Amino acid sequence: MIARRTRILTRGLILTVATLVIFLASDIALPQSAAAYPFWAQETAPETPREATGRIVCANCHLGVKPTQVEVPQSVLPDTVFKAVVKVPYDTSVQQILGDGSKGGLNVGAVLMLPEGFKIAPEDRIPEDLKEETEGIYYQTYKEGQDNVIIVGPLPGEQYQELVFPVLSPDPRTDKSVHFGKYPVHVGGNRGRGQVYPTGQASNNSVVKATAAGTIAQVTAIESGGYEIAIQAEDGTQTTVPVQAGPEPIVSEGQTVKAGDPLTNDPNVGGFGQADGEIVLQSSGRIVGLIAFFMLVTLAQIFLVLKKKQVEKVQAAEMNF
Repeated sequence: MIARRTRILTRGLILTVATLVIFLASDIALPQSAAAYPFWAQETAPETPREATGRIVCANCHLGVKPTQVEVPQSVLPDTVFKAVVKVPYDTSVQQILGDGSKGGLNVGAVLMLPEGFKIAPEDRIPEDLKEETEGIYYQTYKEGQDNVIIVGPLPGEQYQELVFPVLSPDPRTDKSVHFGKYPVHVGGNRGRGQVYPTGQASNNSVVKATAAGTIAQVTAIESGGYEIAIQAEDGTQTTVPVQAGPEPIVSEGQTVKAGDPLTNDPNVGGFGQADGEIVLQSSGRIVGLIAFFMLVTLAQIFLVLKKKQVEKVQAAEMNF
């Protein structure tokens, strides 16, 4: 009996280990991409999130406009860790329409485009106080090998209206492709779901508009959620406009509408914004030289004043003589 139980336990253990091995191997061989808006941004613009016009691609799907701010030091020294802060403010009392038509909190996310050579600091280089500020934030590069373009999110907006990035500056002494000077910084910040999917389909977080002109013949609530709005044209043809669960109709039967008129309210409470900044990669030798120059100028001014006083005394003595 004991031997039989031992065999059963051994087989169960082997089966469990085999299952785990197959599960992990499948994840490594066929990794699944996260279906979140950073992934969608990478799908629509795989090379860079910033278009030639200066617009960040997130604005293609998030049509609402909201403020976004970026705070970076005016200048940084080579091979130092500093923090860049992206602010994504919004009214936390509002709730958005979720994919199933219910309401929930807003998520936030951001894309930070740093100069070439700048990147997220390694774990062992981040100070303890900065680690506390970045707790719970996962950073990923926009493209493999493009360490200076970083994406975070989606994250719960109630906790992360300020997204902190621990950044490591490059060292021109070891990286000859980097030079001292002033560089631009671009950032995009998003809160809430988008109104358009990358495929071009409208989400349930957008206004539904009439596809034809005519009279509202019927507004029918669907049991599974959403509505169907029938529009009858003057020639008798009828067009049915589906409304996903979430938006609420603002038209009634018998009302006349034109093509393009809104049929529902606008459920979107989020939006996207972008901002630009500048950062100077400063040489410590230049700072020392500048300080030395200021000291030299100050001493020269002091000696000039002393010499002037001495000359004035000599002139006064000669006049008295």
